[in-house]
Amino acid sequence: MAVGSYPCCLLILSMILILTPCAYQLQPAEVLSLLRIKRLLNYPAILSRWNVDTDFCSYEANPYVTIICYEESITQLHITGNKSAPPLPRSFSMTLLFATLYRLPNLKVLSLTSLGLWGPLTGKISRLSSLEIVNMSTNYLYGAIPKQVSRLTNLQTLILDHNMFSGRVPDLLGELPRLSVLSLKNNSLSGPLPDSFSSLKPLRVLVLSSNSLSGELPDLNSLSNLQVLDLENNYFGPRFPSLGRKVVTLVLRKNRFSGGLPAEVNTYYLLEHLDISFNRYTGPFPASLLSLPSIHYLSISGNRFTGMLLQSMSCNGELEYVDLSSNLLTGNLPTCLISDSKNKVTLYSANCFATEDHSQHPLSFCQNQALAVGIIPHKENKVSGAKATLMIGITGGIFGSIFLGMIIFFSLKKATMKPALNKSQRSLAEHASVGYSSQLLPDASYILQTMKLGELGVPPYRSFSLEELEAATNNFDTSSFMGEGSHGQMYRGKLQDGSLVAIRCLKLKKALNSQNFSRHIELISKLRHHHLVSALGHGFEYYLDDSSVSRLFIVFEFVSNGTLRSNISEGVPGETLTWTQRISAAIGVVKGIQFLHGGMVPGLFANDLKITNVLLDEHLVAKISSYNLPILAEHMKCEMMVGSSSSGLREPNERTKYMDKIDIHDLGVILLEIITGRPIIFNSEVVNIMKNQKA
Repeated sequence: MAVGSYPCCLLILSMILILTPCAYQLQPAEVLSLLRIKRLLNYPAILSRWNVDTDFCSYEANPYVTIICYEESITQLHITGNKSAPPLPRSFSMTLLFATLYRLPNLKVLSLTSLGLWGPLTGKISRLSSLEIVNMSTNYLYGAIPKQVSRLTNLQTLILDHNMFSGRVPDLLGELPRLSVLSLKNNSLSGPLPDSFSSLKPLRVLVLSSNSLSGELPDLNSLSNLQVLDLENNYFGPRFPSLGRKVVTLVLRKNRFSGGLPAEVNTYYLLEHLDISFNRYTGPFPASLLSLPSIHYLSISGNRFTGMLLQSMSCNGELEYVDLSSNLLTGNLPTCLISDSKNKVTLYSANCFATEDHSQHPLSFCQNQALAVGIIPHKENKVSGAKATLMIGITGGIFGSIFLGMIIFFSLKKATMKPALNKSQRSLAEHASVGYSSQLLPDASYILQTMKLGELGVPPYRSFSLEELEAATNNFDTSSFMGEGSHGQMYRGKLQDGSLVAIRCLKLKKALNSQNFSRHIELISKLRHHHLVSALGHGFEYYLDDSSVSRLFIVFEFVSNGTLRSNISEGVPGETLTWTQRISAAIGVVKGIQFLHGGMVPGLFANDLKITNVLLDEHLVAKISSYNLPILAEHMKCEMMVGSSSSGLREPNERTKYMDKIDIHDLGVILLEIITGRPIIFNSEVVNIMKNQKA
């Protein structure tokens, strides 16, 4: 039918409708528009039944066609074909289709799916100003999404899935004032997501999966209504998206996100579905994700998460699917993940769990792979090549005249340090953050060599029950009490196998559940090195009313041969260490510091290193016994400040200001006491000794 004949046809159709009785009479122009749509599509076959006598407003809904009228106008038009429908004939025109739809001025919902529509989406869609919902998924539409879509100010839902759209996501989409659902999955869109999306306050669902989108995501934290974010199979990254706390479904699978997960993830209390698989995430796995109050589905497979899982860890009882496979996890699979229920699936292959099946790598694989990935703290804390060289220089400088030169260098460096130095330093809590980056170490072989020194003959790290610890200390009898310092009470204990241990007891000021300690336990379990007093395990005591943790017990190996000072400057004459033994002890201290700074992640700095905190075992091997653990900073801040000031060497504010340099200075003081054989208590003594050396 020629376009010019439209008025004539409209007149004839009007006469027919006047003579035809109808309970709800559709406007003649809209009837004609539907008949033209029939001729344009000629699909699905049910459209062939349409004619001038069809009562469209009373048309029986079916799987292929639904028409909703209000008064004398069509407000909803749904036409659905088969998902395998081929493209419509070459005579089809998207421009003509929308010119016809324009004759439906009150159309609010337009759904044309799986019909074989092809061609660019014309900008004339903006003429349908009443549209609130548009769904044109599973067709053959191509080209750019027209910017004229942004003129549909009433638009609330836009679904263009499974087409061939290309180019960038229009920036003007971010100006749609009512848009709550946007789904553009399975197209060929590229480039970054516009910053204007930060302004889509009503947005509840954003699905962009299976495109070629890339770059950093805009800040979505202000989208307080966002519940579903699906970015699967793109190139987004590297930073984890900034989101509000109402998110229910978060899918970041197959992107380029890296680093560690931010702590905010633990506050997503409504989160039911989390999939971050096949990215580049590193660092400790936050085991608290297993116990989020709403979590049902969790997948972290195909990353480089590290950490030791414990059988005692808790899970949400509604958790149905967990995939931990292909990471660098160690320890034991939590008991709550092992279930015979057909409704629960747990996948954990290609890790280093202590299981009897053959799907796990050896423990050394995970340790070496973690080093190869270069898991390190924030940039400010990384072990630079200069610092590594400096540490190695200390070791070599112990011999000959260089030994004395290094002592003078380290001691004077701290003594002459200007208070006006403005270089910013990170807090203790930041040093313990799990959200560190995944940058490679400048010299991975340097750290690998350090880690190899940590191969010990001590038992594997494990959890201890309170009953075991009470039995080892005779119910924490006073006869087992060794002393109390800024880091809690210390008890001597004897395990059932006869081995001696030192048990540190921390009374916690906060009521926290045991799963909240996963980050701290992960760090404590890494304190295992030939020149550290190694951690053997931990235990909890709980409050009876709410099952929160009241006391944390850290079990260390027992070192019985006194402190380095007692064997050098306070020993009986003739029984002090020889020069060979002193040099060996000095090298051991350097290696211990080297491991604390760069051989574990995150590194521990400002460890309150004093010669009285260096112990000697029965073979006169030096072992550092003081560690700046974040849990001590979080729960015992006041006690730490009092304890650190008692040393006389520096005030608490000084210790936090130059955190990454403090251990180097303290090492110089220790070396100086090793050489002189005199106890050094105050900073002024260091300066006086240096002046005497110069003289």
